[in-house]
Amino acid sequence: MKKKTDIEQSPALEFFMPEKGKKLKLDLYSSTISAGFPSPAEDYLDKKLDLNEYLIRNPSATFLVKVNGNSMINAGINNGDILIVDRSLEPADGKVVIGVINGEFTVKRIRKSGKKLFLEPENDLFKSIEITEDTDFKTWGVVVYAIHKL
Repeated sequence: MKKKTDIEQSPALEFFMPEKGKKLKLDLYSSTISAGFPSPAEDYLDKKLDLNEYLIRNPSATFLVKVNGNSMINAGINNGDILIVDRSLEPADGKVVIGVINGEFTVKRIRKSGKKLFLEPENDLFKSIEITEDTDFKTWGVVVYAIHKL
């Protein structure tokens, strides 16, 4: 069993920038899919959907990051997932962020408690990290979407 650790190491973290100007419009059906009881399917298309337009609000400040590790599995972020990170957004309590601690990148949830700031994992095998005056820390960006295979 994996022991608790302060920071999940990310030596193979990969960063990508989405290509600007490229559009790929996919068919979007106007009917929704039932996740409960089946409903009759409607066999027609309503419009086209460009995933770049849907997922990326601020193209010049948006990056894609590949996850290396399991500290956020209870938030639905798995090893190998691609995160869409918006650097123009302000980090806020409860948001998932990419942070840099002592020169190492990590993905964690920001929590504020009074005047204290914590980076919290979403896996009981990892410990929360308290950010103090002595901690070399900055927020790199706010995670807005996670993309993973089922």
